[in-house]
Amino acid sequence: MKIVVLERNSVGPDTSIDVFNNLGEVVAYPNTTTIEEVIERTKDADIVVANKSPMNEKSLAEAKNLKLVCEFATGFDNCDLKYLRSRDIPVCNVINYCTEMVAQHTFTLALALSQSLPHYDNYVKSGEYSAQSRFSNFDVPFYELAGKTWGIVGMGNIGRMVAKIATAFGCRVIFHSVTGTSKVTEYEMVDKETLLKESDYLSIHCPLSDLTRDFIDAKALKMMKNTAVLINVARGPVVNNSDLYEALINGEIKAAGLDVIEKEPLQLSNPLSKIKDSNKLIITPHLAWGSVEARQRCVDYAYDNMKAFIEGKPTNVVN
Repeated sequence: MKIVVLERNSVGPDTSIDVFNNLGEVVAYPNTTTIEEVIERTKDADIVVANKSPMNEKSLAEAKNLKLVCEFATGFDNCDLKYLRSRDIPVCNVINYCTEMVAQHTFTLALALSQSLPHYDNYVKSGEYSAQSRFSNFDVPFYELAGKTWGIVGMGNIGRMVAKIATAFGCRVIFHSVTGTSKVTEYEMVDKETLLKESDYLSIHCPLSDLTRDFIDAKALKMMKNTAVLINVARGPVVNNSDLYEALINGEIKAAGLDVIEKEPLQLSNPLSKIKDSNKLIITPHLAWGSVEARQRCVDYAYDNMKAFIEGKPTNVVN
């Protein structure tokens, strides 16, 4: 088996992929960004390990030996599943490798914004705290999570972990099922309007699809409380970035914490790049999934998927 890893650095250069050598000849590229590179690098591959590289008819037409696409991710929106299915090429993703870390980052963003931590950190470092006579300062109000309503879009593994943590903080948890097919009964399922109007904190944990693209747009943002905090750690296009910019500038919501944006890395043409106030907006560079432990699990689970396929017992097949 020839295994071609197209985006080896997507799991970090500090995370070893040497275990793949147990399964065959491995050729790894730090990054693959163009269709032309995909065509050239996959033409004699038996297994392709990808993350964001396009897996479609144009990029894989010359990959005559291809037998498996293995994702370095839970998401597989880079794959044309219909085309791959027509060639009997399964796609395997990795699941549950970063649930704890994404949930942790959700609250890192929410707590930093709700407690105005950027303001108070700057207050101390600027020398203002040292110059005052009193021992404390709370000139910008901040609030407890207890007693607030935490809304969730996407009650999968990550959504349920977030719900569990929010409950531990004393929040009332509500959620909206975009497809309407959720079987979760531990928490209250509500319609979109109720979710928007009642959530003090609203976190996004759903996959990107035609149903979720621009799920949070100008109309949705106008329905939210002006004290609400929005967190998106799912996929960037679930939140319309231009509409969010207007909502933040006009005070329609209090703040937003984003680990994902519409086009990554952040483009200067994205209006959110204009907001420099970290008390209003925090953007992290798509790192919520990327703890040392999670990245190692991603590699290990990808290895398990490839090994199972080679042994004729494929797991985590999405198509």
